[in-house]
Amino acid sequence: VSDIVDEATAKILKKEVSDGIIAPGYTDEALAILKTKKGGKFIILETTKDYDPGEIEYREVYGMTFSQKRNDIVISKDHMKNVVTSSKDAVDDAVVRDMIVASICIKYTQSNSVGFAKDGMMVGVGAGQQSRVDCVKLAGRKVNTWYLRQHPKVLGLSFKAGVKRQDRVNARVRYIEGDFTPEEKIRWEAQFETVPEPLTAEEKKQFMDASSGVTISSDAFFPFRDSIDHASKYGVSYVVQPGGSVQDTQVTSACEEYGMAMCFTGVRLFHH
Repeated sequence: VSDIVDEATAKILKKEVSDGIIAPGYTDEALAILKTKKGGKFIILETTKDYDPGEIEYREVYGMTFSQKRNDIVISKDHMKNVVTSSKDAVDDAVVRDMIVASICIKYTQSNSVGFAKDGMMVGVGAGQQSRVDCVKLAGRKVNTWYLRQHPKVLGLSFKAGVKRQDRVNARVRYIEGDFTPEEKIRWEAQFETVPEPLTAEEKKQFMDASSGVTISSDAFFPFRDSIDHASKYGVSYVVQPGGSVQDTQVTSACEEYGMAMCFTGVRLFHH
């Protein structure tokens, strides 16, 4: 967490599944709440103010030590000024915020990686894939699930009394995915007062067609337009990437076709 944890934040964190927290500090009220999490086994760490990790970082692999300059770049709105598509005015302050949030996130995820953001929060991350379009597909499925959780049929699921909060979360996700095994479906249906009608593929598509305003950031350039084609299925309106591919013109044209605005940052964010 990037700021001092207060009581309100601690109350939210207490309900969420996690093993620990690192933050610059905690109010007394917040600390008292967090100490009770996981039966007192929740790990609470405080960062050292003004800590300097050094310019060089190291990795040891089977007796070999590799070193490189630490990726200490601070991503800011200045990196989002080079809009290479025609819709330059579409990149307003809210869009720049999402571009920054997504880019900071993928700076710390395993390459290759892409991230989707909307309204100042991450809604899908795809990391550690050999193919960049596979990153888009992986993260896109998460965006799909996040958005469909707002579908009226999902919000209207009628659970039996006593079904735990996390079990309800899991049940909603499985309802959206819909690919139950016969045994799994029996156990899933047992959680409801009335067995829900399926959420059909057509209903999902119709709902997702209304999705828009999503930002995608990539830790390196998109080598082909296929990533843009797939991103268009998830409501992507804005793209941020380093640029520098021999296919930049093709990728830019794809963004124009879908009405997306794209920025080139000139900064790669590989993390291995």
